[in-house]
Amino acid sequence: MKKIATIFPDVWILEPKIFQDSRGFFYESYSKKKMESIGLFYDFIQDNHSKSVKNTVRGLHFQLSPGQVKLVRCTKGEIWDLIVDIRPESKTFKKWMGINLTETNFKQILIPVGFAHGFAVLSEWAEVEYKVTNYYDPKLERGIQWDDPAFGIDWKVHKPILSERDLSNPSLQTFLQQNK
Repeated sequence: MKKIATIFPDVWILEPKIFQDSRGFFYESYSKKKMESIGLFYDFIQDNHSKSVKNTVRGLHFQLSPGQVKLVRCTKGEIWDLIVDIRPESKTFKKWMGINLTETNFKQILIPVGFAHGFAVLSEWAEVEYKVTNYYDPKLERGIQWDDPAFGIDWKVHKPILSERDLSNPSLQTFLQQNK
């Protein structure tokens, strides 16, 4: 497994070793032993799976403390995966990055606590799977306005399809003021 640095010190792109031939492919999508061999020590305890149609935008989501570290991959189709640093004390506060995750590039992104996460579906439909380090707790689930001008994110979709929840998320500034 290859660990690739990003603009954020604790966010990593992971590329597994792929074995391909005329029959198809095989790879280990997760190995605790291999993760630890590249310096990533996490106890993933739950897997999540979503399916979405083209132009769907999901996010920007995160969890209050203790939060969830996420290991995200796209198993069908293509997504533009986005993360935003929402840690006010961080040198990279309000910065964002995006990465294309596809069923053919096999890339995964490791997202630590303190980042909001979202994605836009670029293919006709996409399936996303991700591991998390804590169980889902609806009382800890939060979101930030997907198109908050504080970030200036390019979502790569022109007519986004959003849930009611994502349409009603507060701006980052409002969230921070409400949670002082």
